[in-house]
Amino acid sequence: MGIRKLGYVGLNVTDVDAWTALLGRTLGIGVGHAKAGTDEVVLAELDEFKYRLALYPSTEDSPRELGWIVDTPGELDRLTRRLTGAGFTVADGTAEEKELRGSTQLRWFTDPVGYRVELAVGEAKVRLGVERPAGGPGVTGLGHFVLASPKVRELRELYESVLEFKLTDYRAPGLFFFRCNRTHHSIALASAEAPSIHHIEFEHASIDDVGRAYDRAKADDVPISISLGRHMNDKAISFYVRNPSGFHLEIGCGGIEVGDDWVPHDFGRSDEWGHHHADANPFAAPKS
Repeated sequence: MGIRKLGYVGLNVTDVDAWTALLGRTLGIGVGHAKAGTDEVVLAELDEFKYRLALYPSTEDSPRELGWIVDTPGELDRLTRRLTGAGFTVADGTAEEKELRGSTQLRWFTDPVGYRVELAVGEAKVRLGVERPAGGPGVTGLGHFVLASPKVRELRELYESVLEFKLTDYRAPGLFFFRCNRTHHSIALASAEAPSIHHIEFEHASIDDVGRAYDRAKADDVPISISLGRHMNDKAISFYVRNPSGFHLEIGCGGIEVGDDWVPHDFGRSDEWGHHHADANPFAAPKS
């Protein structure tokens, strides 16, 4: 009980058209549109629910909200008490925000690095299915995101001690993976000099879907920032592209699930194979 899954991410973006082209032409993701005040928001339709990624036109590229789905109103109240007891100020979302999210209840607070974190009850199913690229199911959902920050200790306290996420595994000196369900991780926290989203992962149905997305990325000259590979810890096969806001999107499949008997551990090296970085890897293990 408590937080059930990662629900959605909202981003302020300076180039909505470039994002829409990446989502639609390259990744085969349908997009919708909605109004938020006077702005038209682009909604990425990853599954049968209303959206998983919202793009707000802006003069800067930055995270806008990180949204988690909570099981019940009672659990939302309980988590609110835990947050306020830990010193966080929790506010209700507006009627317009609830309508856009497709939620029946919405509360939010600001995390230790300044990001807005939302807790929502309810999701709106608005379609029986989504249009998929030829050849396979393609994207099937929103997987996880990785936050880089100089305040990893404070973020760990928030997610692990207050919001009751479980530590799945970690890699020295400062990379931690947390889960809120059986999925290996829904969020990871990484030490860095400045706060940012390192990447967001889109789940795909199969390695063939990942491969077809890789082919489309190459054909569309989308910058592949991390090559095809398999992670050591969650065993997912994936590659990464540099999105128009400058961080990574991971295109992956095949991550493992874990149970309550899982023992957190340092998984050593980052990958079984592949995942070669076009630029320096900020999370590379120090050389001995």
